[in-house]
Amino acid sequence: MYDGLTLEQSFLRAEGLVLEVDGKRLIDIPKLSLAHNGITVLMGPNGAGKSLLLRLLHGLQEPTSGLVILNTDQQAQAMVFQSPVLLRRTAEANLRFARRTQKLSLDVLPELLDRVRLSDKARTPARRLSGGERQRLAIAQALATEPEVLLLDEPTASLDPSATALIEDILLQTARQGVRIVLVTHDVLQARRIAEDVVFLSQGRVVEHELSKTFFDRPKTDMARAYLDGRLLA
Repeated sequence: MYDGLTLEQSFLRAEGLVLEVDGKRLIDIPKLSLAHNGITVLMGPNGAGKSLLLRLLHGLQEPTSGLVILNTDQQAQAMVFQSPVLLRRTAEANLRFARRTQKLSLDVLPELLDRVRLSDKARTPARRLSGGERQRLAIAQALATEPEVLLLDEPTASLDPSATALIEDILLQTARQGVRIVLVTHDVLQARRIAEDVVFLSQGRVVEHELSKTFFDRPKTDMARAYLDGRLLA
């Protein structure tokens, strides 16, 4: 879908991207382009390479060969993991630390807490927050650095529907405010709700990359159809 974009039209391009570990090729993506706006969802069966690709995009993993070309500085990116990495301090102190590391004003802390529905938990130690609250705090911590791109690796995998809905609402609002989001999820219904486009992976390769509606209504490959029908493990 996006492979025809020029570098100026895309915020990210992967070219000849290969990752090999112990002689096994885990990622093999000749070309991938993501447009500037919206939420991209990375989907695919177990072992498809979704999290590995996310780490390559964020610079946490060096490719064996090929390039990831960003139209942003990697300092303008932030990443949220499935298991939040938080300080053993209050919710507010976690955000204060994130802001100070970027030498940014602390005036926006109340706004950030309100944005993730944690205003009433500002003085609560992170360890005493629920799983959903901890994940929302991790998102606020990432947003505290004022990223242009937010990468998330299955942020709602272990959460109940109510906590998941809150996070989806936060992500949609964040995307509307101009932050580019790339999200790994195994939840097909979640992808239907929030994705602008879908990158479907299998064995480290891009099988399909389409607008969300096109992908879900008219998947082009048997593998994608099997996945959406529940005949492939997420």
